[in-house]
Amino acid sequence: MKTDTLTWSDLLGEEKQKPYFQAIQAQLATLRAEGKTIYPPQQAIFAALKYTPFEAVKVVILGQDPYHGPKQAHGLSFSVQPGIPFPPSLRNIFLELKNDLNVAIPKSGCLIPWAQQGVLLLNTVLTVEAGQAHSHAHLGWQTFTDAVIRALNQHPERIVFLLWGSPAQQKASLIDTHRHLILRAPHPSPLSAHRGFLGCRHFSKANEALISFGREPIQWALIDATPSSLSSVPVTKPLNVRASRATNDL
Repeated sequence: MKTDTLTWSDLLGEEKQKPYFQAIQAQLATLRAEGKTIYPPQQAIFAALKYTPFEAVKVVILGQDPYHGPKQAHGLSFSVQPGIPFPPSLRNIFLELKNDLNVAIPKSGCLIPWAQQGVLLLNTVLTVEAGQAHSHAHLGWQTFTDAVIRALNQHPERIVFLLWGSPAQQKASLIDTHRHLILRAPHPSPLSAHRGFLGCRHFSKANEALISFGREPIQWALIDATPSSLSSVPVTKPLNVRASRATNDL
């Protein structure tokens, strides 16, 4: 597949035809039919690809699986919608951001403005059962996210990959470090943040790398995102309409 013209709809269209992907969708349908609550909502499972088109990707932040509490997950790793209290991992991310770049901790944990600037906020597993962390680690999502990382590895521009925690760091073998930069740290969870996430300075290091690549740095300081203010956040590249259609079909 040619990556100079690739869109996420191309990748999704190809992966949708494969048995593993169809098996994931069948398992999700069965779980919902049994009355299980699955996060994020069906229409938000591929939100990371909707908000950050392939050609716009500058930074990838890999998470593990979605938040498993009510109204938390909305398809972007570590992000929550406006008005939702910060989960502990996100609180540590904002603490590191404050210490690294001396920016104020925002009132909202919505990371859509990062995604709109080219930060792909991707979990390695895209769904979870309510109240049960890692409950969908066996469904096969890692095969899909491996395909996403392989496509990004062939990206015509250089990318910074922030790999936080062991599941994310397992993707490192898919990334050509002669072209792209990998920054590793423990997961920002309270269980591991003090073992090296806090103090990693990944936000400033990512911007330094982007500048050296000849790319625009990320404005990591967040506005206090609300539904009305989000509409005024500039988008680096227009959302690919074909990608939106493909993801809405799933």
